[in-house]
Amino acid sequence: MLDLTQKPYDLNERQIEKLQTLLKNMDVEAKIGQLFFVVGQDEDMVDIAQFIQKYQPGGIMYRPDRAEKIKRELQVCQENSQIPMFTAANLEAGGNGIVREGSLVGYPMQIAATNDKKYAYELGRIAGYQANQVGVNMAFAPIVDIDLNFKNPITNVRTFGSDKQRVLDFAKEEIKGFAKNQVMAAIKHFPGDGVDERDQHLVSSVNSLSKEDWMASYGEIYQELINQGVPSVMIGHIMLPAWERHYNPELQDVEFLPASLSKYLINGLLRERLNFNGLALTDATPMLGYNYAMSRSEALPATINAGIDMILFNKNIDEDYEIIRQAVLSGVISAERLDEAVLRILATKLAQNVMDEDCHLQYNFSKDLNLKVEEFQPIVQEIADKSITLVKHQVAEVLPLTPEKYPRIRLHLLSNKQSGGFNDNVSALNQLPKYLTEAGFEVSVYNPSKLDFYEIFESGVQQMEEKFDLALYVANIENASNQTTTRLDWITLMAANAPWYLRDIPTVFASVANPYHLFDIPVVPTFINAYTANEVTVQALVDKLTGKSAFKGKSPVDPFVGQFDTRI
Repeated sequence: MLDLTQKPYDLNERQIEKLQTLLKNMDVEAKIGQLFFVVGQDEDMVDIAQFIQKYQPGGIMYRPDRAEKIKRELQVCQENSQIPMFTAANLEAGGNGIVREGSLVGYPMQIAATNDKKYAYELGRIAGYQANQVGVNMAFAPIVDIDLNFKNPITNVRTFGSDKQRVLDFAKEEIKGFAKNQVMAAIKHFPGDGVDERDQHLVSSVNSLSKEDWMASYGEIYQELINQGVPSVMIGHIMLPAWERHYNPELQDVEFLPASLSKYLINGLLRERLNFNGLALTDATPMLGYNYAMSRSEALPATINAGIDMILFNKNIDEDYEIIRQAVLSGVISAERLDEAVLRILATKLAQNVMDEDCHLQYNFSKDLNLKVEEFQPIVQEIADKSITLVKHQVAEVLPLTPEKYPRIRLHLLSNKQSGGFNDNVSALNQLPKYLTEAGFEVSVYNPSKLDFYEIFESGVQQMEEKFDLALYVANIENASNQTTTRLDWITLMAANAPWYLRDIPTVFASVANPYHLFDIPVVPTFINAYTANEVTVQALVDKLTGKSAFKGKSPVDPFVGQFDTRI
């Protein structure tokens, strides 16, 4: 029985009666619409007003675009919705998660590397403020996954690291920052990513922890946040065999399901064991980890019957709506279960000030748009200064870099930005030659498209020493969805851009996107992690390399990945 007087709602009798009346007056079509959390529609391609009037979805999630355009699109959405909508964005690293002009504050692992949880609050506050400016009321954040497997292609710098207490402490503060600006949090990805080395966008990945180990790690994080009243949990396409088998010891391996389809993991573990009373929504259902598990015509009703309230995104919206409609009409989804899900959605909207008791939108689109990017910049600079981590420095005299010691620097910029990863701000690295030149160095940027075949096949150490005094590698090789683990990938021809000379010529390696590159270049004597490829962090990196600023960051993960050779 859904109790709206309890967390995360805390509604009074009058409010509950108003919601019950609203629910009673809704027809089946309106209820079905509330179950869907659709992808943001582009005004240049779709008549948004017509779209919302037709489908009446419960929520909509937008990707980043220009601030004025996003605000205009969300206003059209809300004006044409009979019930105020959840309007969401991936606010994982800052306001840039919804508006292109917004602040890239820093990826969660960079925030964690400051070793000061107040910056997690600032991340939530800045992201929440800028999102609220355009009408966003929900963050698909914080990420409360634990980065236990360095080969996981999704978690990495998107997490607060590998320590459960740090993840919990920083997540709490980020949630407070969101709430400061009327943005509700949806923590993700239950039952927890970061154990498997596969991507749930491509397969149903597996959290292989035992019941006990899960409860002592991910379970502890979810339990504490639920106890504190987190309003929403995003459910991943991630299996948790130990807990499914707890609820049904007879389950065979072939019968395990991702949490987004599992009644044992939602109605059992999340609802009954962890006592989560709030809104549950899936991760994106076009992901293969969802669609490979069973036929979509079976999966969508199974998701609702498992105890999940909202379905994120569609493959074909008309087909998906019809699947749910037929499931309701046939009784596969009972009227009671439909009403329970819709009541949770409505109660969350009321409790989180998306709407008032009379179903009116609680947001004023007429207010002036002001992102305060410049005002927030000092905080972003503080985070960059306090997070950059000197992981390994075996030859003490190498740092700081000065023009007197190393007048000629060969700069290697390694990037996989064409992969379309999570970090949209990749241009900052292109400023490195300018920053180094301004610091007094003569900089030659290695051009992999114009290989020097003599250097590859004929040059020795002496010839290289005639060209440069120090090699500086800066890698923006980031993880991304819909791909497997990202690693250093040298040029195929004799690894032409790899530092084969590093035992003879000073070599420094810095990463601004992935903390684990020592796995692929273990013997590099100086290794630095900077976590986020924004301009502020790149500037701070140069300051630390040249001795203008000390290294202050503390690694939230094991950058040596448990290998002996990475420490040599």
